[in-house]
Amino acid sequence: MVGLEEIFSYFPDLTSDQQEKFKSLGPLYSWHNERVNVISRKDIDQFYIHHVLHSLALVKISTFKPGQSVIDIGTGGGFPGIPLAIMYPEVQFTLVDSIGKKIRVVNDVISSLGIENAMAVNTRTESIGMKFDIATARAVAPMLQLWNWMEGNWKKSPAFYLLKGGDLTAETDELLSVKPKLQVSVLPISDFFKEDFFETKKIVSIF
Repeated sequence: MVGLEEIFSYFPDLTSDQQEKFKSLGPLYSWHNERVNVISRKDIDQFYIHHVLHSLALVKISTFKPGQSVIDIGTGGGFPGIPLAIMYPEVQFTLVDSIGKKIRVVNDVISSLGIENAMAVNTRTESIGMKFDIATARAVAPMLQLWNWMEGNWKKSPAFYLLKGGDLTAETDELLSVKPKLQVSVLPISDFFKEDFFETKKIVSIF
């Protein structure tokens, strides 16, 4: 599949186990996508760039530590949660989505690849009843809404890593108008990856 070599090029220190898991992702999702549309049909040919590499942009700026717990809000088909779980085998990932058919696919992918540090849960974030060190989300909801969903679900201080696109000024201003003490940084993914797809894509960190 197009894009796999780019992943290996951007992340040359992958273990053989990580490489095998990433190789297996493409065929697995192609098989599932013929049965349940978890990824846009027009996107499947660019699966590794548009979904896997996009998710791995967070590796370039994240501070995930062994033993931490991460919630992936609105994981959809499992992004960024599954690629991150492959990258950080000593971090525990909980992938959450309200759409049951997507969670069934995600759980099957997790099981098929033997990813022992991830689980997928069919629920809403605000109803999860668990506490986390870090939250991730990819193009799910405005920053303030994500913040509100996580109220009461933090172990300690909030730490968000979000994948978003376009002009984020209004979203950022809305969040800071409610929580002015937060630190929000926005980085273009094009600083890390050269593909045209990432020209308008950004990483948002909120602490």
